[in-house]
Amino acid sequence: MDSYQSGSSSSYLGSVSRMVSDSVSYVQNDLFKSGLKSTISGTSKQATNEATRVVAINDNSGFIKKAVAISLVSAAAFGSAFYIGYQLAKRRHRFHVREADKNDQIEHILGKFKLSKEYLNKVMELMLEEMHKGLDPVTHDKADIKMFPTYVRSLPDGTEKGDILALDLGGTNFRVLLINLDSGDIKVKSKVFLIPQSIMTGSGIQLFDHIAKCVAGFMNAEKLIQNNKEYPLGFTFSFPCHQKGLASAILATWTKGFDCSGVVGNDVVEMLQEAIDRRGDIRVKVLALVNDTVGTLMASAYNDQNTKIGLILGTGSNACYVENLDNVKTWDGDRNDPKQVIINMEWGAFGDNGCINFLRTEYDTEVDKTSLNPSKQIYEKMMSGMYMGEIVRLIILDLWEKELLFVGHRDHSWSTDYRQALYTKGSFYTKYVSEIETDSGVTYRHTKSVLEQMGLDRPTYDDCVIVQYVCKLVSRRAAQLAAAGLAVLLNHINAPNVTIAVDGSLYRFHPKFKKNMEKAMQMLVLPHIRYQIVLSTDGSGIGAALSAITAPGFKNFKLN
Repeated sequence: MDSYQSGSSSSYLGSVSRMVSDSVSYVQNDLFKSGLKSTISGTSKQATNEATRVVAINDNSGFIKKAVAISLVSAAAFGSAFYIGYQLAKRRHRFHVREADKNDQIEHILGKFKLSKEYLNKVMELMLEEMHKGLDPVTHDKADIKMFPTYVRSLPDGTEKGDILALDLGGTNFRVLLINLDSGDIKVKSKVFLIPQSIMTGSGIQLFDHIAKCVAGFMNAEKLIQNNKEYPLGFTFSFPCHQKGLASAILATWTKGFDCSGVVGNDVVEMLQEAIDRRGDIRVKVLALVNDTVGTLMASAYNDQNTKIGLILGTGSNACYVENLDNVKTWDGDRNDPKQVIINMEWGAFGDNGCINFLRTEYDTEVDKTSLNPSKQIYEKMMSGMYMGEIVRLIILDLWEKELLFVGHRDHSWSTDYRQALYTKGSFYTKYVSEIETDSGVTYRHTKSVLEQMGLDRPTYDDCVIVQYVCKLVSRRAAQLAAAGLAVLLNHINAPNVTIAVDGSLYRFHPKFKKNMEKAMQMLVLPHIRYQIVLSTDGSGIGAALSAITAPGFKNFKLN
């Protein structure tokens, strides 16, 4: 966001003048070739008027057509030159209509959102240290990144067959799925169910009874109850857990707005199985529990065996990867082949000990203080969809209070008081950030629409430019932080070819997140490593089913 410099405007106007002059010269030469004995000079407007006058007194119809066409070309050249020049000036000097001192104030406020390569390298060093702590039983309890072994060791190879139920719980709604696998072919039926706020903050028994009720409703609708067949189920549970086995997981803490009592410290697979068995009308056995990150990795690995990393960028953020079993000092299982295990990092908690406070702004601090889990999930709060819109709102509010934004609206009465939205927590949705960053050119159609939805009538050009700039910096920082985390994993795995499977609404719908993330990774990943980032379609559902069908217990399940 550079300050406006008058010298560049004169350069731009000079370029326009030269283009117009060239166009006028072309008209002069062409008309003289046709025998016109008249002098044309001055500005493009005078040239056009003179050409029109000359054409009017000439009775040659062919000449008239040619002269009119040349005049139109000249006018088009002038218009194109003006537009190109305007766009160049706009690109170079985003705030050319504002006072330089206000530009400097805005830059000072937002400067901390610009992360240098040195800062990102520091983030990588700190994350790698936390990873080692999490994998060592001596330091595990003190580690922010817990590095939980998932007990998922076998990756799918595309030959799996069978009908499996899957349950995907990771936010304010959840899905029940019926997945049919047939040697590379996947068929999916699913239904989404809502979780009321009262259940999200009620008891654990209420939560799992609600889930079991929805599973029964889905099975009845799909006619899966009448045949008296028992179905295996893969459970995607996207909350921090300490797994005791593939079908045993102790909830470490709730996130994403959940706060059900009686669940933390207990086995969520056991609680789900008990809720299913209490009903007595459905036959379902939970064979595997994974989080959405592991499911994303598994779904991609079904068709791409180079998949080694799974990443979620949505309401929350987390990553997992395939680790050599010898590096997992917390491992308490057998060491038979395959000598690997998927590690659920729970990297959202990175920074809870204050190690990345050098990156945090006053807005990050405010978001954390007013969240449901203060001082927790610091890394996630700087980069995930649940918090991005709120960071933008706090910045916009600060700029407004400092009289750097919405200046022309300050003393007016509007049909809707936009100040109410500015002061209301959560009023600036993260989807607004994505919509605003789809704008290009000078109309700012989406930005205007968002601001009008917030009650700001007739936002000015300056308002739109500044708000878009805020969104750009906040989302770009998030992408760079995600890139730093991925670079740590790629460099640690150190394989020649790695596929990264990604899912989540932020990654899917933000127009520039992927590009910004990859741009940062290019300067952070070791040069000999080749990698690709792919969208893992329905990873949290299909991946859970694949985890169940590749589980050791599935063979016994089929025999029974």
